[in-house]
Amino acid sequence: MIASIFSKTRPFNYIITGIILLFCYVLYSISNQTIIFTVKGVSMLVVELTLLLISCALVNFIALKNTLTKNDNYAILLFVIFILFFPSIFKNKEILIANFFLLLALRRLISLKSMIAPKEKLFDASFWILIAALFHFWSIVYIVLVFVSIILHVSRDFKNWLIPFIAAFTVGILFLCVNLMTDNFLWEHLRNQSYVSFDFTYFENIYQNIAISVFASISILFFVSQSTSIGSKPLNMQSSYKKIVFSFILGVLIYGLSANKNNSCLAFSFAPLAIMGANFIESLETKLLKEITTITLVLFAFTFFIASL
Repeated sequence: MIASIFSKTRPFNYIITGIILLFCYVLYSISNQTIIFTVKGVSMLVVELTLLLISCALVNFIALKNTLTKNDNYAILLFVIFILFFPSIFKNKEILIANFFLLLALRRLISLKSMIAPKEKLFDASFWILIAALFHFWSIVYIVLVFVSIILHVSRDFKNWLIPFIAAFTVGILFLCVNLMTDNFLWEHLRNQSYVSFDFTYFENIYQNIAISVFASISILFFVSQSTSIGSKPLNMQSSYKKIVFSFILGVLIYGLSANKNNSCLAFSFAPLAIMGANFIESLETKLLKEITTITLVLFAFTFFIASL
């Protein structure tokens, strides 16, 4: 039933995912006492929820606009499912903001295959990635995807290789201005995040261990399925799928490098994994297999969400 509902792009699907996010966000915030019923507290709730909803819309836009998936809403469904796997993202606004900017960058890099205004797209993507790094420092490794995109599309023009550095100079000027106005607050914030940590002993309960184990298994399945099927895709689409695979790898790398590590750092891998997962579900031969797969994922998501309350 679930697979059938999301097998087509329907406005109803967006309403469903929006209501699920709204309900789970409010429930988690109340349960963990992260919501304050003041003007400032409610305003922050609205901002964070808006970022989540826009991020879902961006994932859906990237998948459908660039024909990375068929005419369905599996990608947005899987993106919401992965959020429910690790609802601690609800209380980490810096990761929400950083991931939002990385999605803006991914959107520009995927659209590069059209070869319309490539320099502007490379600058925009580099700019958004570097802005994301101001909120979560290790988001900066996503800049690798810009150079991968240059290699795949516009490597012959040497000016394109300079664009990320021009974007870095621009963000650097903005950083200095904001840092001066905030009395070095931004610098201190970045310095506290800029070290590498391989400490994976942060798990607080058994449900976190199970959730990340299930997520890792699903990730491997979707990643292998997508990687091995790229060769069968149309030639003009293969570069886009390669960028999705690279972006997933970089998302996992951000998690691995992040200081003050927690499960919400995995959010940077959700969007490409959702697109790869959508392709996996589409590749299943029967409706029954699609239903079993989607229902199983939904059950896992709500189980882990409820366990986190």
